Amino acid sequence: SSVSASVPEDAPPRTVVAVLSVRDRDSGDNGRTECAVAGDVPFILTAAFAEHYELRTSAALDRETTAEYNVSVVATDWGRARLSARESVLVRIGDVNDNAPRFTQALYSMWVSENDAASVRIGSVKATDADAGANGRVRYALLREEGEEQTAVSVDAESGAVSVVRALDYEEVRAVEVTVSAADGGSPPRSATALLRVLVRDENDNAPVVLHPPPDGSAALGELVPRHARAGYLVAKVVAVDADAGQNAWLCYELAKATEPGLFRVGLHSGEVRTARAVGERDAARHRLVVLVRDRGRPPRSASATLAVALADGFSEGHLRASEEEPAAEPDGRLTLYLSVCLACVSALFVASAAAAVAAKVRRARRREPGTLPTFPQSAADSGAGSLPRSYVYDVRLAAGTVDSEFRFLGPLFPCFPAGLPQGAADQRSSLCSAGLGQQEGDWAAQVRSCALD
Repeated sequence: SSVSASVPEDAPPRTVVAVLSVRDRDSGDNGRTECAVAGDVPFILTAAFAEHYELRTSAALDRETTAEYNVSVVATDWGRARLSARESVLVRIGDVNDNAPRFTQALYSMWVSENDAASVRIGSVKATDADAGANGRVRYALLREEGEEQTAVSVDAESGAVSVVRALDYEEVRAVEVTVSAADGGSPPRSATALLRVLVRDENDNAPVVLHPPPDGSAALGELVPRHARAGYLVAKVVAVDADAGQNAWLCYELAKATEPGLFRVGLHSGEVRTARAVGERDAARHRLVVLVRDRGRPPRSASATLAVALADGFSEGHLRASEEEPAAEPDGRLTLYLSVCLACVSALFVASAAAAVAAKVRRARRREPGTLPTFPQSAADSGAGSLPRSYVYDVRLAAGTVDSEFRFLGPLFPCFPAGLPQGAADQRSSLCSAGLGQQEGDWAAQVRSCALD
């Protein structure tokens, strides 16, 4: 009859799933049987003992792919007219905790408005597990390091709903990042993590703050305006800031109240208070202005500043022109100094490099110049050749007809100048050379005669 069996999905191949017995009431070959598995399934039949067979696995199993198999077993006898029978075995694959939970996103981004009440749900995280039963049941938790303070958000362990624990202030905290863990109920449990980022949305919860004029009344003396000021004269500048961000921090200025409304105007975005027309002699000496500063949030918040303006005489024309000019942006003195120093260093380095290159080139040129040619004297008396004084300059000559002689005779040395000299110098050169040679030959002959007599 039909039977059922189960096997865990991590069972190795050739694991026994069931034992089958087959009987045939015939005798001989008509009673001998053989069994086989029909179809393409990861199971086989092996003979165990007489008329008994074992149903075994033939490959690795995966419950997440196929949760159960309907194995058909065919038994056939060996008779001349072979008879057969077919039975089915339902094999269920048991689940094993072989899959970890998986988040649908690696990063979850959620928004929360500042000053929202606690326990407000802002979103949820989701993780799935392919296993079944306890192995596929996921629980969520926030991961915190030891000693870390409690975060401003919480996650429901069962549903993964994310809520804020306390109200957040955009001016203090712009974003909160936490790590969410999802773990299954298997043994041992498997887990996965994802990053949760909670962004705080700014609300218009801060009113503008006026920095100038100071609210403590230190500027009670007010601003002085010359009596002959023309239209556009800069009276004062209202400076205000807003701690909010974006559109909630965009400020605009307007003149809410004035002693004489037509005399002054306020820049919508700059906050500069200027004269709307030329000051006349009949205008009042003192004026009180109320400037309203409003942001562009919803609903808008505002603040006011009060200015006291006094019309006075005696302003110089230079002061009047300087006050009427638009204020120019002052350059950054420190940055300018740094730039000047850098430029001076670069210029000095360039000049030093150029001077070193020129010096090296001149030195190499001097080394390549040939030695200066000697200058020849105009007369023998001017010759400075040799190491002896000019009157004791001699030359070595040998006796005639011999190469090696034991006698050495020294005679005066008269320089013979090269050709190419001027006409007068050439004649002088010939006379000097010939006279010198004749005198030397006479001296040599006298010395030979003297030696022969001895």
